[in-house]
Amino acid sequence: MRKIVLTGIAVIGGFLTAHAQCKPVATLRESFDTWKDINKCWMAQSGKAMLYASDKRIIFYSMNNPGENMYLVTPEIKAGIYTLSLDLSDNGGETTLELFSADNPSDVKTYVSITKPSKITGDKKTFTVSLKKDSHLGLKVMLNGVHQAVYMDNFYLQAKK
Repeated sequence: MRKIVLTGIAVIGGFLTAHAQCKPVATLRESFDTWKDINKCWMAQSGKAMLYASDKRIIFYSMNNPGENMYLVTPEIKAGIYTLSLDLSDNGGETTLELFSADNPSDVKTYVSITKPSKITGDKKTFTVSLKKDSHLGLKVMLNGVHQAVYMDNFYLQAKK
C-alpha cells in the first residue's frame, strides 16, 4: 500500500513540476502535427470521455458518455488582448465550443467564461480574447451524442495590434 501511495505522490509531483517549467507565452501557434500525446505545457480534462492527440489534430470523443465536460487548457498566457483562430469540425450532431480563462488549470472552479457556447459548424472559428492578468485559456467542448467527435487543428493565438 505504501508503494502505491508513494508512486501516486511521485506522479502528481512530476505533473506539477512539468507545468511549473512552462513559461507564460504571448503567442501560440500549434498545428499539432508532431504531437503523439498532449503536450506537457497543455492540460486535458476529459472526465469519462476521451481527449487526445492523433492524426495531427486534437480529438474530443464522447464514447458512451454524451454531455461530459471536456477541457483542453493552454499554457499560461500573458495578460493582453488576443485574436484566436482555430479549425473545428465534428462527425455530426450537436456540438459546441466555449472559451474560459483559468487561474489554475487543475481546478475547474477557477474557470471564468469568456464566450458563450457556439455551435461547431466545420468552419474556422475566430475569437477576440481579453485576459486581464496572466492566465490559461480553456476550451470546453460539449458533445451531446454517443460516439460523437470534434476535431481541432491549427490553433493560433496572437496579440491583437
